[in-house]
Amino acid sequence: MPQDIYRELQWRGLIHQATDPELGRRLAQEQFVLYCGFDPTADSLHLGGLIQLLGLRRMQLAGHSPIAVMGGGTGLIGDPSGRESERSLLDPEVLEANIADIRRQTERIVDFSPGASQAILVNNAEWLRPLKLTDFLRDIGKHFSVNQMVARDSVRSRLESREQGISFTEFTYMLLQSYDFLHLYNQHNCRLQIGGSDQWGNITYGIELIRKVAGAEAYGLTSPLIEGLGGAKMGKSVGGNVWLDPAKTSPYRFYQHFINVDDAQVGQFLRFFTFLGKEEIEQLEGSLRGAPQRRDAHRALAREVTTLVHGLEEAERAERASQALFGKQITELAEPELLDVLADAPSSRRPHSSLAQGTPLVDLLIEAGLATSRKTAREFIGGGGVYINNTKETDVDRSVGEGDLLHGRYLVLRRGKKNHHLVSFG
Repeated sequence: MPQDIYRELQWRGLIHQATDPELGRRLAQEQFVLYCGFDPTADSLHLGGLIQLLGLRRMQLAGHSPIAVMGGGTGLIGDPSGRESERSLLDPEVLEANIADIRRQTERIVDFSPGASQAILVNNAEWLRPLKLTDFLRDIGKHFSVNQMVARDSVRSRLESREQGISFTEFTYMLLQSYDFLHLYNQHNCRLQIGGSDQWGNITYGIELIRKVAGAEAYGLTSPLIEGLGGAKMGKSVGGNVWLDPAKTSPYRFYQHFINVDDAQVGQFLRFFTFLGKEEIEQLEGSLRGAPQRRDAHRALAREVTTLVHGLEEAERAERASQALFGKQITELAEPELLDVLADAPSSRRPHSSLAQGTPLVDLLIEAGLATSRKTAREFIGGGGVYINNTKETDVDRSVGEGDLLHGRYLVLRRGKKNHHLVSFG
C-alpha cells in the first residue's frame, strides 16, 4: 500500500490546491500514475522546476508512478500563465536541444530504472504534432467554452492590456495541455497532474476534458510558487534566477544562494528542497533559533540541495570554496574556483610590469576603492583590517610583488569581513 504522501506534503507546505478533498485518502489507498509537464523554452530548469522534480520523486518514493512530460509540442506555443507579454517562438531544433538538457537534469532527481514505481519520460510532441487541426477542433475544441477561457486570470489580464493583448496561438495553449492529460490517461491510466499553482487553470481544464471525453475521474494537486525578492514568480524570464545547469549557475553560486537564504525562509526551504525528515528539520530550526550565528540550518540546506542537483563531490567543493572565501585556503583554490568564488566581487586590472619594483599596498587599496586616501589606507592596515589573499597585513609600508600573486596573476584584497576586491595583473 502507498505511503501517506499527502500528509507528508501538507507538513512540508507543498500543497497549495487540490481538486478533491478526498485526494489524500485515495493517494494513501491506491497506486496512482501521475504526471508533471516541463517547459523547454529555456535550456535549463530553475528552482521552480526543481520543486516539481522533487514532487515527482516524493510521489515515487511513496509508491506512485511518475511521468515527466517534456513540452516539445506545447513549447512551440508557449504558456501564457504568469506572463505579461507574448513569448518568443522557438525553432523546433532549439526546443529539442533544450529538452535534451532538461532530460539530464530530470534524470538526476527522478528514478527511471525498472521497478514497481518506475518513472517514464515522454515528449508531448509525439502526440501533439501529428494532430490534424480539423479533427482536434471537432473532437477536443467543442468541449471548451470560450466564455470560461476568457475569464481565466492569465487571459483576462492580457486582454485588458491594450499594448500586449494575447494571440490566438497562446490562447489555445490550455487546450493542448488539457489534451496532454487526456492522452496520458488513455495511454497510461494517468489520473493525477501536479504543478505550480499558476497551472491550476490548465490542470482543471484537463480534468474536465477527461470527464467529458472518457467519463472518468482525474485529479490535480498544486504547490506554492517560489517568489523572488520583489514578490514576483521566480521563472525563466524573471531576473536573478538560480538555474540547475552548472554552466548557467555554477555549483558554488548555487550553494551560495542557499547559504545566504534569509533566516525566515530556511525552515520552508528545508521542507521544500530536501528529503530530510521532520525530526531533523525541526532540530535544525531549533538550532537556528537558539544559535543563529552557527548557521547549521543554512549549511545543511545548501549542502543537501547542492548534492541533489550537482552531486556530493561538487557540493563538497562548493562548501570548501565558501569557507575559503574568508580563510587562508583561498590560496589552494584552482583558478576557475577562485574566479567563481569572487565572481560577484568588484575587480580591476593592472599591467604585470607594475610589479617589477613592487606596488605599495596603500595605492592598491585606493585604486580598489577600499580606501579613500593614503591616510585612511594606512589606518586600515595599521588597525589590522586589511588582508592580502586572506592573510592579515599590518605593515603600512608593505609592497606587493609577483610572489604574492595567485596563479601568477591574481591578488585578493579584503578590508574588514566582506569587502573583497580582485586585482588581475597581466
